[in-house]
Amino acid sequence: MNIELNIELIKNQVKAGVYKFTIHAIERFIERNISPEEVKEVIFSGEIIEEYPEHKYGSCCLIYGLTKEGRILHVQCSIDPMWIITAYDPTLHPEDWEEDFKRRKRKE
Repeated sequence: MNIELNIELIKNQVKAGVYKFTIHAIERFIERNISPEEVKEVIFSGEIIEEYPEHKYGSCCLIYGLTKEGRILHVQCSIDPMWIITAYDPTLHPEDWEEDFKRRKRKE
C-alpha cells in the first residue's frame, strides 16, 4: 500500500463526502466525546501510522492527527469503500504508545 497515495485518497473522499460511519464508530464517538467534525480534522491533518490489509471491512488503516484544538486522535478507516470504523484518544492510554503516539510500544 502506498501510504502517501492512500492518505490523499482518504482526504479526497472525505472532502467529496464519499464515506460513511459504522454504527460502532458512532457509539464510540458518543462514549469518547469525539465529534464527526474532529474526525474530519484528524484525517485532513493526519498521517497513516498502521495498516490492516486483512480487516473485515477490507483494507484499513489507522490515522494519527490533530484536531483544530490540538487534541491528538487516532481514526481507523477502510479504504474502498471508505468507512470510518472508530476513533479514540491514544493519550488516555500512554502505556500502549511511544511518546509521539504514532508507534505502539512493544510488548515484553
